Amino acid sequence: MTLRFVDQPPREVIEGLVPVSDPARDVVERIAEIFRTPLTGAYAWSYEDADRKIRRLYELGKQLGWNAALDLDWASSWPRTQAPIAEVFNPFVGYEPFERMSEEEKLAFAWHQHAWTLSQFLHGEQGALLVASQLVSCAPTHEAKLYAASQTFDEARHVEAFGRYLREKVGILYPVNPHLKVLLDKILTDPRWDLKFIGMQIIIEGLALSAFQTLRMVTLDPLLHRIIELVTRDESRHVAFGVTYMESFVRGLPRDEVEARARFAYEACVVMRERLVATEVLERFGWNVEEGRRILLESHVMEEFRRMLFQRIVPNLSRIGLLTDSVRPLYDALGILQFENLVDDGVIDWARLEAPLQRPAA
Repeated sequence: MTLRFVDQPPREVIEGLVPVSDPARDVVERIAEIFRTPLTGAYAWSYEDADRKIRRLYELGKQLGWNAALDLDWASSWPRTQAPIAEVFNPFVGYEPFERMSEEEKLAFAWHQHAWTLSQFLHGEQGALLVASQLVSCAPTHEAKLYAASQTFDEARHVEAFGRYLREKVGILYPVNPHLKVLLDKILTDPRWDLKFIGMQIIIEGLALSAFQTLRMVTLDPLLHRIIELVTRDESRHVAFGVTYMESFVRGLPRDEVEARARFAYEACVVMRERLVATEVLERFGWNVEEGRRILLESHVMEEFRRMLFQRIVPNLSRIGLLTDSVRPLYDALGILQFENLVDDGVIDWARLEAPLQRPAA
């Protein structure tokens, strides 16, 4: 194994990824980036479970765990001669640079868009893995530490599943989106445990859950559909945990500290809105990035996608007390304040979360 440390994430797109079963994987260079954090840990000397909802979510995590190697049909492959997503969901249909492409170029563009989306999922899941592991140390209560430990293993499964799918079924890996990286850096290096909760459990995990549910509806690949189905089961518990835990904590903060966290949540939403633009793909195919960004963000497809994403985040922020009067006009300017009274993830659908895990026939 060759390990190389870098000061910032690589920017090149990797094609022709080596499958898990290929012996050549043993000589692949590993690239790592160091981050430093003034993490403040906390012992929890009271071992009773004060919150029954969190204990119940923790028990579900133990009962419904799945195995990425055994519970997915890795022998299944979607043909590369067909687009992975139905064309009706392509926001660039009718846009001149796209329409000038040959059918072969359009197919390549579709797969690169797909690879970019899944790559951001993979990078985001690694971020969630790192943050969950931090929460084991810095969460101040016994039940939160136990849940964070179970979530850490969930996130490891997600990294494994998305990484293997990109390696074996897509063969293309895009670098982390700069906007996502900025938010991950902020969450990982901030010493305050509750900002880690807000940034990861409420914002990133909430948006990811909505994005997964959207992809599950539009993907044509049965294997990816199954991956998303299993990942979504886990993420639903994670977001419910974040909302449940932060609701009581925020309620006890002084007003100025609530406002600081409300502003942080808003800024995180703005950053994640920009994460939706695959600028690297537009650059690769020689498009005008700013024009392509405008077309994408103004398209009906993206408008509906953004609506679905923030329908989950805004009610959760409202429930935990971070939709304050000072930030409400800012969310209104983004066009997402209208979602504040929708059902939030503090209202847990236990029947859905406790549904038995359907495993493939032996």
